[in-house]
Amino acid sequence: MKTAIILGATGLTGGVLLQKLLHDNRYDKIKLFSRKSVNISHPKIEEYLIDMFQLNDHSKNFTADEVFCCIGTTNAKTPNKELYHKIDFGIPVDTAQLCLKNNISTLLIISALGANPKSRVFYNRTKGEMEERVLALEIPKTHILQPSLIGGKRNEKRPGEYFFKQIMKVFNPLLIGAMKKYRTIDPETIISSMIWLANHKFDQKRIVSDEIYTIAKTK
Repeated sequence: MKTAIILGATGLTGGVLLQKLLHDNRYDKIKLFSRKSVNISHPKIEEYLIDMFQLNDHSKNFTADEVFCCIGTTNAKTPNKELYHKIDFGIPVDTAQLCLKNNISTLLIISALGANPKSRVFYNRTKGEMEERVLALEIPKTHILQPSLIGGKRNEKRPGEYFFKQIMKVFNPLLIGAMKKYRTIDPETIISSMIWLANHKFDQKRIVSDEIYTIAKTK
């Protein structure tokens, strides 16, 4: 039986992950670190409501077999670039550093397709810098998933994202071959892949969207 940590369980992908782990007999404890409660009562859940920018202050409770980081924001939701960087770069890097400090050997992080530390696009550059810093820590079993636009219904309104998702419903079937990785991907597919990766040997560190789908289909 294993203990898992989830960061971002109140979000779209993190919420799907939580539900799947609650029904997975391999896990007997799920620690949640977030700023607000998921409002779920379950014997597996151990919840820590904290300031996520002060994650290092909670090192003594940050113990587990596996860590799943589903933290992320958008330019529309967080237009302030300094705050955006603290969320999309700072929290995942702090998470990785705590894994290293507490000898947690399995870390899975959701990043984004197009992440590149040399990108001119702030969003892609931030994700790329985060990936680079995390991988430099050389945690033995690190997997960074790079999904394309994530489908599914979010709790908060994102009009621009919703509009783009409707367009992608038309274009998804046309994206084949090398373009297949740009198809919209469901959160369930991402999470199925994450859980499989956590429980199986897989050498690849960065996993792009179409590969995420392939891994999810192997389970």
